[in-house]
Formats: sequence, C-alpha cells, structure tokens
Amino acid sequence: MPCYREVTLRQWKAMFGAWIGYLLDGFDFVLITLVLTEIAGEFHLSTASAASLISGAFITRWLGGAMLGAMGDRYGRKTAMITSILLYSLGTFACGFAWGYTSLFVARLVIGLGMAGEYSASVTYVLESWPARLRNRASGFLISGYAGGSVLAAELYKWVVPHWGWRWMFWIGVLPVLVAVWVRRSLPEAADWQDEIGSTATATATATGARPERPNPFRPLFTGRLRSSCNAALAVAATGALFCVFTPVGDGSVPWLSVIAALCLVAFAVQLGGRKGWLLYVSLMVTVFCAFLYSWPIQALLPTYLKTGLGYAPAQVTDVMFYAGFGTMAGCWLAGFVGDRLGTRRAYAYTLLASLAFVFPVFAVQDSLVGLGALLFVLLALSQGISGILPKYIAGHFPTANRAASLGFVYNVGALGGAVAPVLGARLAEGMSLGRALAVLTFGLTLLVIVLVGGDVPRRLARLLDRGAPGDHLVPGVLDGEASPGSA
Repeated sequence: MPCYREVTLRQWKAMFGAWIGYLLDGFDFVLITLVLTEIAGEFHLSTASAASLISGAFITRWLGGAMLGAMGDRYGRKTAMITSILLYSLGTFACGFAWGYTSLFVARLVIGLGMAGEYSASVTYVLESWPARLRNRASGFLISGYAGGSVLAAELYKWVVPHWGWRWMFWIGVLPVLVAVWVRRSLPEAADWQDEIGSTATATATATGARPERPNPFRPLFTGRLRSSCNAALAVAATGALFCVFTPVGDGSVPWLSVIAALCLVAFAVQLGGRKGWLLYVSLMVTVFCAFLYSWPIQALLPTYLKTGLGYAPAQVTDVMFYAGFGTMAGCWLAGFVGDRLGTRRAYAYTLLASLAFVFPVFAVQDSLVGLGALLFVLLALSQGISGILPKYIAGHFPTANRAASLGFVYNVGALGGAVAPVLGARLAEGMSLGRALAVLTFGLTLLVIVLVGGDVPRRLARLLDRGAPGDHLVPGVLDGEASPGSA
C-alpha cells in the first residue's frame, strides 16, 4: 500500500498539530541568533557574552525534558505538549521586556524548559501515532517544522527589526499560545500511549474502583527520604554549576564547574537506567552531545558570521538564512524516506559522510551570495537535515511507559553540546577567523558522530550489561534500527 494511503486522516491531523507547534518552537528559539548583534550593541556585550545568551536556554533543557517527559508518560503526550508550548511562548514574550543581560538570560532559561518539553512530547506523540514502518518519515516530517520556523523568523527579521527594533521579534513569539489552545481542543491522544497506558489504566481503575495506575519514570529517584534529598541536592548543584559555566559568574572555574555538572547528570542517568540500562543512557547522552557540537556552531553563529565576517546587510542575511532553512527542511524530508529505506543508522552515517565534502567550500565563498546560499542548502540538507531522524533513533531504544521521560532526559542533557558549541566557536574565533573556526568544529565532530551512530556504539555498549535488549521498540521485528527485508 502507498504510504499516503496507509496514513489516516487522524494521523495526518496529529502530525499537523505537532508540526505547527514545532515550527513555532523553532521560530521562538532562532530569534536570539538573528538579533544577537543588535542585543550585543544595546547591552554592550562581547561576542562571547552575547553567545552565552544562546547557551542560556540549554542550561534548563535537561530539567524541562525530564519533567515534561515524565508528565507525558504519566498523563499523556498531548498534555505535555500543551504545557511546553505555553512555557516557551511566555519565555519568548518576556525576552522583549529585558532591561539587561541578566533579565534576558533568565527569560532564556524559561524558553529552555519549554523547548525541551516540546521536543520530547511532540516526538513521542507523532511517532506513536503513525504506522510503525513509516516512523522515520514521521520523525523527518516533524523535525522539518523547526527549520520552517527558522525560515519564518528570518523573513520577519528583515521587515520587523529595521523598522521597530529587535524587541518586537520576541513579542510576536507569544502567538504559539493560540496553537496550545487549538491543540487542547482538537487533537487526539497518541495511539500507542493510549492503547498501552491510558486505556489500560482507566479500565483497571474502573474494574477495581481504585485510582488509575500510571507510569512514574522518576520513581527510582525518590525511593527513600535520603535518596530524595540527595537527588534534590544533585539537581540544584547541576543547575547552579551550569549557570556559572555559561555566565561571567564562573569565570576562572569553568573546568571544575563543568566536571561537577557532568557528574551530577551522569548520576541521574545511572539511577534512571538502572543496573542494566545505565550504560545505554550515558552513551546516548554522549552521542547527542557530539551531534550538537557539530551542528550548533553553524546554527547559532551563522548570522553573526554573515554580518561580521562577510559584511552582509540584514536583507542579505535573510536571503542566506532562507537557503539554509529550506536546505535543512528538505534534508529532514529526505532523511525520513532514506531512513525507512536503508534503516535509521545507515541513513544517518551515509548522509553525514556525504556532508563532509561541503563543509570547507561553504566558508571559502566570499563574494557570491547565490553560491554561498546554494552550498549552504546542500550542506545543511545533508548535515542538519539528517537530524530529522535523530528522534526516531533515540526513541527506539525505550519502551512506551518511559519513552518520553527517557528521550527528554537523554536528548536534552546531550543538547548541552548546543550550549558549548557557540561559546567554543567564539573562543576559537579569537585565534582564527570565525568562518574557519566553524568549519573545523563542524568537520571534526561530524566524523565522530558518524562513528558513534554508524557503529551502533550506544546499543553495543548497552548489550554488555543486557544481552537480551530488543533491537527497536518503535518498530517491532526490526533489529538495531535497520530496515528489514520488504519494510520499505
């Protein structure tokens, strides 16, 4: 049966609702990269300090991903999705009222909470709603919404900022609240969650007269008073250490603070994964961390490079970002089809390998806007677009009962690589040109991700402790995320 006939109207509706939410998530998050130079000029910030505003949203992502993911496992994917949309919309709106670096940084923390929850909720919602054999396509279609949001933000940038200033870009970002209201009224619950958790819990409660028994992914963290107190202290220590790392407060102590934060987050991963699963959690965190390190220097600092390195005007920056955004979007669509044909891991590794041919040529172009746009389109289609199936790759490692919380925690802890990337790119640019620094980071870290994903390193390590671990929870009968004969 052709895939377009296999997907029902209800499933397309689920995809559209989640895609719109993710498009507006991308819109809200990309705003800061577009107006970074305007903010730095008004608040008199250095490049490194301004880049830390991008990093601010990543500090709370691990917490937002875990908490809102757990909400999705316990009360349904739709509830978590609505909550996350409200959080990132209100955080973006607050950015428009910032009176200095600190107030803007705090608003970015709120955006981080909501953005993390949106990822885990939307991903699990769509993947669990669509047919099993089309879930790479579902993943790619969904993540393309983020790129669409970046294109929309870039188009608005050239019209809004020159006439009304950078604050209006953030005030427009409150519009997703209307989407949250529509989602609450119109969309069905995710099918897998409803079948395995929602309906079962309701039926059991009706038969016994007791309250519905629902999953609690964080139960291992609160099994006693001493453990609860220790984990609360770990959460405070991790958040405090990350805050100091990415603000001037931690100047001179960044290495030690980074180690403290890493140890706290690994301690949570060990407890959540348990005796057999902790190595899987930690290895997936490292894989996602490296994926962000290769992708986010370009995502975060490309507008700055265009304006300061090439001297482009706002309208020219918009044109280049348009190419880049559509390249990423097209890559997400392509990744979904290739992933369903070749298997998730092979598609990921082969596409990233092809992207390496375009990294240095992109930053060698100086005088041709069209040439730069075309090269960026291809590079981002191959390197950033393949992240469209990253949700499918991660989610397949976890069962329905704790999928959203596990994916939310693992992905958003790894997403701290996105907080490190712009600062690292800015630091490297102090000893070389910004373009060369971005090219070196992208090329080197892409090679590492090819090894980690293509070699199935997380699953191989997990099977050292649990030899009976299933291949793919999302697509039954498929081994290790690879396409079975006839699956496509």
